Amino acid sequence: MLRELCLIPAPSHFEHGRAEYCKQWLEKAGASGVYIDDVLNVIFPFECEGRNDLTVFAAHTDTVFPDKEPMPYVDDGKRIHSPGVADDTASVVVLLMMARYFVERREESGGGILFVCNSCEEGLGNLKGTRKLFEEYGSRIKQFITFDSKLNVIIDRCVGSHRYEVTVTTEGGHSYNSFGSENAICEIARIIGEIYKTEVPKKENTRTTYNVGVISGGTSVNTVAQSAKMLCEYRSDDRECLEYMRQRFYRIFDGAKARGVRLKATVVGERPCGNTEEAKLAELKRTARSVVERVIHDKAFFVSGSTDCNIPLSLGVPAICVGVNKHCGIHTREEWVDKESMLSGLEIAILLGKELSEL
Repeated sequence: MLRELCLIPAPSHFEHGRAEYCKQWLEKAGASGVYIDDVLNVIFPFECEGRNDLTVFAAHTDTVFPDKEPMPYVDDGKRIHSPGVADDTASVVVLLMMARYFVERREESGGGILFVCNSCEEGLGNLKGTRKLFEEYGSRIKQFITFDSKLNVIIDRCVGSHRYEVTVTTEGGHSYNSFGSENAICEIARIIGEIYKTEVPKKENTRTTYNVGVISGGTSVNTVAQSAKMLCEYRSDDRECLEYMRQRFYRIFDGAKARGVRLKATVVGERPCGNTEEAKLAELKRTARSVVERVIHDKAFFVSGSTDCNIPLSLGVPAICVGVNKHCGIHTREEWVDKESMLSGLEIAILLGKELSEL
């Protein structure tokens, strides 16, 4: 199953093939009522009818890579090497196997579980899949667990972010005849320089970052660039720090406009910080830590991160992200996952399902 999924390209917003595969696999495993919604979430409601205390178990089907052709897949016996295999394809496999376990043992299983292979977690997917899930099920969701981390890591605090596409336009011209004319690449480089002079807030027990991830523009080596574009972001696990960075970025953008630069800054992604009381999270965290440490015979660590949990946590719904494999090279073409670790991940998933659905 892992090989088949890895070979189905799934950039954000283009998860059609994987969604159909997951739906068919669940149906062959005996699941009924499985459906694909209009944002390509695959949703399997397990014993959910008439219940308003649903537990969500999720894993995202999209990858960070833009490829629309099958990517390399190598099984060396110990590790699976493939871009996107750990983030988050192996987790999807664990989720599907977990769902089959519950279907096959229905008479022994608790209910009120939504198994969700969700879309659009990565990058400019902007958590579209999870946003849609909460639009549909809303207050019926009691708690949310997504599989998307390392085996000994539990993410319980969300990192918010704002992402911008910034475009600069100029008159341009011939590189010789129009020498000295305003150059869009030069102007956007100046803006990037201003961004990288930013000192992040030093608020205790918080972390704030920023990044310019993509730049493009120009026509040729002998043309004064008429346009240039960049994608940039800032992140923080603290609302006040995120707001500080928003103000800082807009001061930079407005400063460029004030000196005559034709600039357009468009928000292309927004992930909220958390808004869930620690007391509401405590029992979920305690159960998860107990299960993970019981399986891996080692300590589990709580960290902050940017995951599908940003949506429920911003809405006050207890949510955590749990790792279900060992891996390395996330978001690189050298990504790999340890095959044996997925068995431990499946055990963690099943135990969490049993305990959190109140067997």
